[in-house]
Amino acid sequence: MNPRLLMLAVVCAALGSGCSIKRLALNQVGDALAGSGTTFSADDDPELIKAAVPFSLKLMESILAESPEHTELLRATAAGFTQYGYAFVQLPAAEVRESDLAESREMMDRAKKLFLRAREYGLRGLETRQRNFRRRLAEDPAAAVAKFKERDVPLLYWTAAAWVAAINADKTDAYLISDLPKIDALLNCALALDGDFDSGALHSLMITYETVRQGVEGDPYTRSRERFERAVELSGGRLAGPYVSLAEAVCIPTEAREEFTQLLDRALAIDPDAAPEHRLVNMIMQDRARWLRDRVDDYFLPPLDEN
Repeated sequence: MNPRLLMLAVVCAALGSGCSIKRLALNQVGDALAGSGTTFSADDDPELIKAAVPFSLKLMESILAESPEHTELLRATAAGFTQYGYAFVQLPAAEVRESDLAESREMMDRAKKLFLRAREYGLRGLETRQRNFRRRLAEDPAAAVAKFKERDVPLLYWTAAAWVAAINADKTDAYLISDLPKIDALLNCALALDGDFDSGALHSLMITYETVRQGVEGDPYTRSRERFERAVELSGGRLAGPYVSLAEAVCIPTEAREEFTQLLDRALAIDPDAAPEHRLVNMIMQDRARWLRDRVDDYFLPPLDEN
């Protein structure tokens, strides 16, 4: 039987069982769902994953409705909504903007809602580690994160990633912008606990985030470049994401046309099969790189004729 259908069968059976058996069964399904991310991340068919992920996310939410403090499932649900919103809603919204501005805006609004949904699951997960964390984060962000441990880095990362993505989806939302000190606290804590997390995922996220941070010394684009170098080092140059992020976040605003194309070419030269655990995200980011590469003249003035 298909593993997803098996999980669904277990859920249905659990709903009709005694309380303790029901909770045990639901937690077991929750454990399985929380650990299922590698199945998707290693796939080589983005369209198949695009169609499959919503069912998985709704199943996760169904389990969480019955087992609301399942920490790992909260983390996986935050990750799932963030990744789905970015890959299959936000990126397409950016690409359709040139042909249909209204549709693009609707899609970006939907992406923002998905990211905020992801952030909520992340915050709930962090609250299972520390009671009243949300209130304490609002009162004193730096103090609120002080007691987290290395095991909490995935939750810190995905909560922050969802928050940053929501801001990127709507840079006019002053309420979200006012949350930057909270995001800073989450990311600073995660970096201090395990800066090498997930092949440099934290540094890759910071490439874009450095350009919107407030009250930090130094040139933001220089900081982004430093994050890029560390992300590439930790990933062994096997991930396309850092190259695409630097091209968009730094090269476009600084009008670095030649570097922009070089970065995208480096992203496209990566073999997705060289890192099977990152195959799907590499394919998605390479699609983005191709789209950007084909529109280089839309972002930059033509190069001067040296003759």
